[in-house]
Order: sequence, then C-alpha cells, then structure tokens
Amino acid sequence: MPRRPWKCYRELSKKAYVLKQKKTKKMRRMYVRGVPDPKIRIFTMGKRDPEFDYVVKLTITELGNINNLSLEAARIAANRYMRKMVGTSNYYLKILLYPFHVIREHKMMAFAGADRLQDGMRKAFGKACGTAVRINRKNKDIMLIRVKKQNINFAKEALRRAKMKYPLKSVISVLSYQEYKDQGGVF
Repeated sequence: MPRRPWKCYRELSKKAYVLKQKKTKKMRRMYVRGVPDPKIRIFTMGKRDPEFDYVVKLTITELGNINNLSLEAARIAANRYMRKMVGTSNYYLKILLYPFHVIREHKMMAFAGADRLQDGMRKAFGKACGTAVRINRKNKDIMLIRVKKQNINFAKEALRRAKMKYPLKSVISVLSYQEYKDQGGVF
C-alpha cells in the first residue's frame, strides 16, 4: 500500500504521542510498539571550530509537524551544497530537533471488493508508520550553520535549499555568534 501524503499529518492534533517505557521489577514495558527508527541519524556535520564567527539559522514560523524524511532530505541538501562550495572544514551544520512524535496510520484498502476484507472504522487507532518533529511554538530554530564572514552567502543558499524540503513556512536569519549566544542559543 502506498504512503499517505504528508498533508494528512501536517497539522498539530491533540497531545504528542511518544514512545513511553515503564521500568518494572522484571523488565521494561513499552506502551507504543513497532515504531520505525527515524531516517535521520547524523545531526552535526562539518568542523566544530571556534573561529566561525557568524551563525546562519533557519527558523520555522508556523505550527505543525515535520516528517523525519523531510529532516533528512533538508540535511542532505544543505550539507551537499556547503561541502561542494566551501569544503568540509569551513562550516559547522547542526540540526537542533529530534523526531519523537509517533505518526499513526489506519490502513485502508482501495480496490474492488475491499469492503468485504476490512472492518472500516472499527478499531481505527492505527499502527505506527513513522516519526515527526512537533513544532508547537512559533519561531523555533531547526537548523544552524556556523561560518566565517566570507561564506555567509553560501550558508544562506544552503538553508534556502533546505527550506524547500519542509512543509511549514520558515525564515533565514544571520547573526554574529555573540548575538546568538546572548539570545540564549546553544551550540
């Protein structure tokens, strides 16, 4: 069966549904079973260097969910562009959010005679089909690139390419590293 389009899951709905574990005397008890691992594995790329004095950040301005696949696609797009243009030792890229929210899907068959095979909305809770990042407050930073002054335009272009992969509206801004730290940013 094909995957549903992400517009089905983009809106925030109720409370976050996360993987919970309870430790008992005998074992750990898991309450959400069969959650697939997120596709994104690497959260930092490039070289962590204190000489990088500018931070270019991508900030999400809407509320909603972002799929782990789009996080990975944005990371690949930004990293590939930065590596090609400035080299691996001239930038530091970091993704700030981890996909904890579990997305459920109630699979429905869509072919002739399917009404005899499935139960419709009976027991329609759904099975875990992926994970997502919940953006539940506006102006949340999602990706940062730390560079020297001569590479700011390359970092802006890399984040513009990454921005295309997200389903929510976002803004790119440039700060000096000291301004970013004064705002409470952590690297």
